Amino acid sequence: MRYLPLTDADRRAMLGVIGAKSVDDLFRDVPQSVRLKAPLDLPNGLGEIEVERELVRLAAKNTAASAVPSFLGAGAYRHHIPAAVDYLVQRGEFLTSYTPYQPEIAQGTLQSVYEFQTQVALITQMDVANASMYDGATATAEAVMMANRVTHRRKAVLAGNLHPHYREVVETYAHFNGFETIAHRDWAVEALIAAIDPSLSCLVVQNPGFFGGVHDYSAVAEACHRAGVLLVMVMTEIVSLGLIKPPGAMGADIVAAEGQSIGNALNFGGPYLGLFATAEKFMRQMPGRLAGQTVDAEGQRGFVLTLSAREQHIRREKATSNICTNSGLCALAFAIHLALLGEVGFKRLAELNHAKAAQLAERLAVIPGVTLVNRTFFNEFTLRLPRPAAPLVDALAQRGILAGVPVSRLMPERADMADALLVAATELTTDGDISALDAALREALR
Repeated sequence: MRYLPLTDADRRAMLGVIGAKSVDDLFRDVPQSVRLKAPLDLPNGLGEIEVERELVRLAAKNTAASAVPSFLGAGAYRHHIPAAVDYLVQRGEFLTSYTPYQPEIAQGTLQSVYEFQTQVALITQMDVANASMYDGATATAEAVMMANRVTHRRKAVLAGNLHPHYREVVETYAHFNGFETIAHRDWAVEALIAAIDPSLSCLVVQNPGFFGGVHDYSAVAEACHRAGVLLVMVMTEIVSLGLIKPPGAMGADIVAAEGQSIGNALNFGGPYLGLFATAEKFMRQMPGRLAGQTVDAEGQRGFVLTLSAREQHIRREKATSNICTNSGLCALAFAIHLALLGEVGFKRLAELNHAKAAQLAERLAVIPGVTLVNRTFFNEFTLRLPRPAAPLVDALAQRGILAGVPVSRLMPERADMADALLVAATELTTDGDISALDAALREALR
């Protein structure tokens, strides 16, 4: 059998070696009271062909974002991924690689990590980046934990434009690690500056924000630094860095971002990869691992893990994080895609995204009863509709149009946001898609 290769003779031989008469003897220390009295209520096993057909049937119930006009965003974005990306990441040298503890046999993996780090540092304009984290949400929580260590304070303010899921992850970390979070309702520069005081470890802002707005937080960074507070800047749409002012240029101390948009498909929410970058002076408090460049005994260029500050490598009290690995394959896909784009291509991709979003916003904003909230945006914006957004989105989905994400889905506690709809456009949004949403929304609002 393909997946159960042991024969009865193999099992008898193994039992004989360990001195057991039967497999049941292996469970004799488990009390009868906690053992199953009957088999679990699960279907019987199927052959490989039958399983494949069943999985195809189940998958057919889903509507792929690529199959219909899709304007979904809110932290996960549909972009074109060159065929070369999937081909290269599935090469055996990369697909089967694990943690590169032994540099003498992991030079290819270490080099790809080093190049990924370099790319992230360049596009964010930060001094140093790590080898990636699990996703943008946990990277954000780790950024707050890092700010606590650097400042020796235990209170963080979370701006009102931080993605709700990211905020919830930070609050979960806070609950179990004994620090305080303050959810600020606003995200305007003046309001955030007013919220800064020397008791804070950090202020967390998102740019572009959850509602799509783009801001220059340079003045906020200056105010933070005067109070000894760190500015953590979060990004869910990393493609925006091809066009907007990067966090490092604004004075951010730590950057936490989701890298899914480059090299990684939507995949029903994962696996994704967290990007993490910081100023050099804070590097030793950075979570995760860092690949560095060195020279071997023969003078040849080589790569090693130069920082791996987790419990498995150093004393627990010195560890900066219990995250035990990086999203290696997703980070490799990111690095390959960004290398294929190059600096010019990356900027052009960002320009296409913004142009499509601007075209879409212009069409939708003139629909009777629809209001465009944002003055500035990259490839995502918020609309106010004349009725609750969630039922409207459901109705359009039945017609084969994924109109966007109702804010109420992610912020159910905000009754004032029931009519708000997040709409995203990327380079994959066609003129036909825009016309389809325009017509369907007009009809639905009559």
